[in-house]
Amino acid sequence: MKCPLCSSPSNHFYSHNSREFYFCTNCFSVFLDNKNYISEEEEEKHYEHHNNDVNDLGYQEFVSPIVNAIKKDFTTKHKGLDFGSGTGPVITKMLTDEGFSIMEYDPFFANNPEVLTEKYDFIACCEVIEHFHHPYKEFKKLYDLLLPGGKLYCKTDFFSETKNFDTWYYKNDPTHVFFYHPKTMEWISKNIGFSNYSIDGRMTVFER
Repeated sequence: MKCPLCSSPSNHFYSHNSREFYFCTNCFSVFLDNKNYISEEEEEKHYEHHNNDVNDLGYQEFVSPIVNAIKKDFTTKHKGLDFGSGTGPVITKMLTDEGFSIMEYDPFFANNPEVLTEKYDFIACCEVIEHFHHPYKEFKKLYDLLLPGGKLYCKTDFFSETKNFDTWYYKNDPTHVFFYHPKTMEWISKNIGFSNYSIDGRMTVFER
């Protein structure tokens, strides 16, 4: 099985309820066999059941690491993109409330392809990248959307060798198809073309 990020041959890693996962020894990712992907219709229905109320304080707290980092690194003069904004674009709301200019894009709920023709100072991807069917292509797209000196903020739960994959809740979501190790982020930074990257908890910041 070829890794959808780095195209290296990968080894069978884990089976669960007829779902097959593979491990890439090159970029340290774990990914679901694409034969186990659910349909676009099923994927959209799954997202519609997410209770993403933009006014929910718990939800705002969940995305706050990205929001606070953007507010620290940029000003209201800069332009941003909430990529994969979902049914409740809370990052867009929180930053707009602070006077920031931010567009939103989501293939299901804010399918505005025209926003992908512009360039941005910052891009937020909160709990999005684990849904990427074609992670290399998606990260290349995100890189190309950034202005020089721009930053991409990604939040996801990391896979690690010390994690019990059998009991890891993150793999059970049928729309989660690609899982990142901290070393995966290093591979992405080097091979996509970012100048630097840093990891803080579940958040990775890539710099163009």
